[in-house]
Amino acid sequence: MGARPDALLLDFGGVIFQTTKRPEGYGELATHLSEVLGRAGHRWSPETLEPVLRGGVKALKDWKNASSRRLAPLELDHRTIWHDFLASPLPLAAREVLAGSAGTLLARLTATLSEHTVRPGIPELLATAAELGVTVGIVSNAHSGRAHRTLLAAHGLDEAFGVQVYSDEVGLRKPHPGIIAMAARALGTTPERTWYVGDTLDRDVVAGRRAGVGAVILTRHHSDVPPYPVTDTADAVLDTPEGIADLLRASTRPAGTPDAAPGAAAEAAADALAGRPSALLLDHGGVVVTSVPDDAARLAFGRHLSQRLAVAGYALSPEEAVEAVAGARVRHRAWKDRHEGAPAAGTPADPAAGLVEDVEEIDATTFWVELVGPALAHLGDGIEDWLRAEAYALILEYARSKSLPTLRPGVRDVLEAARAGGVPVAIVSNTVCGRAVREELEAFGIDHLVGVHVYSDELGYRKPDPVTARTALTALGADPRSAWFVGDKPHRDVLAARGAGVGTVVLVRGGSSSDATLDSADGTLRPDHVIAEVGDLLALWSPASRPSPTPPRRHDG
Repeated sequence: MGARPDALLLDFGGVIFQTTKRPEGYGELATHLSEVLGRAGHRWSPETLEPVLRGGVKALKDWKNASSRRLAPLELDHRTIWHDFLASPLPLAAREVLAGSAGTLLARLTATLSEHTVRPGIPELLATAAELGVTVGIVSNAHSGRAHRTLLAAHGLDEAFGVQVYSDEVGLRKPHPGIIAMAARALGTTPERTWYVGDTLDRDVVAGRRAGVGAVILTRHHSDVPPYPVTDTADAVLDTPEGIADLLRASTRPAGTPDAAPGAAAEAAADALAGRPSALLLDHGGVVVTSVPDDAARLAFGRHLSQRLAVAGYALSPEEAVEAVAGARVRHRAWKDRHEGAPAAGTPADPAAGLVEDVEEIDATTFWVELVGPALAHLGDGIEDWLRAEAYALILEYARSKSLPTLRPGVRDVLEAARAGGVPVAIVSNTVCGRAVREELEAFGIDHLVGVHVYSDELGYRKPDPVTARTALTALGADPRSAWFVGDKPHRDVLAARGAGVGTVVLVRGGSSSDATLDSADGTLRPDHVIAEVGDLLALWSPASRPSPTPPRRHDG
């Protein structure tokens, strides 16, 4: 095989893991989708959904085979996969429900439809690479890099890889040569100084040849059944990864290279919802939860970021990592203020301000490459590619470390009352990581009470853009005029709700906005009610205090 590579790049399925189909997985997944749709008020039986799901997976496989013929294929985003493939025969409302949790559902699909076992020789290969100073990375076509990262961690393999590049996280898919070039740069080298190991001719061997890697190795898994003839060949073909360690040992270094039960309040309120809302839309931060800074978690994240960079060959102290992320946080806040038209500190909001459209969200890649990246530029040219590849994993860890959340009083009672009264619920939140929000809902034991999730990082737009609330209403199949929106920020939540035509807008104290800001909100920023706690919604919904069509009023419970 010649010169020893600087880096060894491995495909995931067929190389690191052996995948075996689980025929029963379709029924299990269909049952789960039925439950997810049911939370939003849509009744679809598992028996109806299973053939839809099977057809979608087949269509997606056809698309993947066709994409392998392209010279530079791009990856589908999660929402498109559900809208256009997996759920395309379903009505728009149902598709929007599933698209709202697209990433979570694709991770579940990956884990449910296939069994994954580590292929023979992988532990020995990783140990040999570490012994010889060869950095190892992953380059994989994946509709759920999240699921792959979870599998690696579950098998204790995640710390062995300097970078993990998944097509759904970087937007490129093999045989696009750019995805291999990105991984090589992220590890501080070039494709010519890497070996690439895959299991398919049409994607892996072709991608390796187009990228110009030093050597392409094929491990038999799907290699014997390409969807169409492929003329490119591998430098070595092995039955399993077991022989790759021997190839590494036989190579030589190039000269000059370094060697709960419902509460009483909920039960009482459920009977009082005769004139119930058509839907309840809730903000997350400041409404469902309040948070305080968690300095210990931020320091721990800085240490972890420093360690992850070290595995990829970049030296950055934990203190420098914390400082880089803190700087990005400040820049992100300034970006949000500019794009949302928020008033400067100490400046009253303009009550005549109009509705705001086309407010795009920063995605994980933009956050890490453009906001964090400049502070790490001194680490070398490859750092941008490393950040781009690891952005979605890093943003989750960053979101977990930002603050310590507490469930607000009354939230559980309101959600249980809504469930008992047949009022579907959506979370509509500006966030850097919708996945972290879902984790919080699950940790507090209320995720089963939420039917629809609309998170700005997944939708691509943030409040005050009304498309956020409008998307939730579409998914719930709800009449905006009889829907309620509960937020804590006039310039985001009220504007988004009004722009979507929501009939009743409520702001809650104790969130991100001061009492003075809430009480002075006027014009297009004026809510219908201001309440002290989320649980005060139950009083507003009771017959005695149900809102009337008269001019807006305030209610402090």
